[in-house]
Amino acid sequence: MGGILVTGAAGFIGFHLCTRVLADGLQVTGLDNLNDYYDVTLKEARLDRLKKSANFDFVKLDLADRTGMAALFARVQPEIVVNLAAQAGVRYSLKNPHAYVEANLAGFVNVLEGCRRHKVRHLVYASSSSVYGANTRMPFSVHDHTDHPLSLYGATKKANELMAHAYSHLYKLPATGLRFFTVYGPWGRPDMALFLFTQAILAGRPIDVFNQGNMRRDFTYIDDIVEGVVRVMAQPAVPDPAWSGERPEPASSRAPYRVFNIGNNHPVELGYLIEVLEKALGRKAERNLLPMQPGDVPATYADIDDLEAAVGFRPRTSIEEGVRRFVEWYRSYYGD
Repeated sequence: MGGILVTGAAGFIGFHLCTRVLADGLQVTGLDNLNDYYDVTLKEARLDRLKKSANFDFVKLDLADRTGMAALFARVQPEIVVNLAAQAGVRYSLKNPHAYVEANLAGFVNVLEGCRRHKVRHLVYASSSSVYGANTRMPFSVHDHTDHPLSLYGATKKANELMAHAYSHLYKLPATGLRFFTVYGPWGRPDMALFLFTQAILAGRPIDVFNQGNMRRDFTYIDDIVEGVVRVMAQPAVPDPAWSGERPEPASSRAPYRVFNIGNNHPVELGYLIEVLEKALGRKAERNLLPMQPGDVPATYADIDDLEAAVGFRPRTSIEEGVRRFVEWYRSYYGD
């Protein structure tokens, strides 16, 4: 059959990626387990839009279902796999660690096995800026080592990179990991700051601002993320001829393996994000200043030079434009 298999198709990034590649006329199989980590009706609304395309085939399946995943790969025989399904969220990993082991580790092994058994041309998978953990040198570079995660979520994403490398080495599976940096935009996740702030401000409730607001995030608009993913999909990872075991380069390998940051390359103070949101909503926020949450980091900032060199792309959407578009969608969808 061929085509593209997108896991996490009912998720935020998965929905937008499927929308884009379907518009390009490609055949897409979308997988999701529709778990209740956040509002399932939002996931179903995204799916309803995707199902309008005759080129979209949806499969409700859990990534950790080994038998089901093997059968799916055998039936679909995808050329490209984009693995976006995962148990997301830094803070939730403190409450429910086993969900991360099942989805992000056991589930990812099932993806890797499907890819190697069916000779997938390119595996692109979601990593995260969370892998940088205790690193403080800015901007975060794929050439730096990432051995000190500060959350189980970050540790599982680092593990995904290591697992992918092993399969790239053993089975010559081209695999590219993308470290996403704070993705936002229309149809976004309700557990993310922008969504939570918008919801609270419109309801007249105070917003919880962690670390007294002294946080900086490389907020990256969803359309920029999708453009980067699509360009990476078209360029399967290849071995790096300059790679040396004497001085191992973390972002490439003798195997067909690459890792890229995909962020806005322009960190924004949390306080400024709130000001931009207040302007877009036409309302002021009451701020409930709180200390830093366990597992969080004070700042993220992506060095994306490698991504630009490889696929010729840099994100371009300003925080002002991105927040405006999010607010327009939110009010349209929720009627606020």
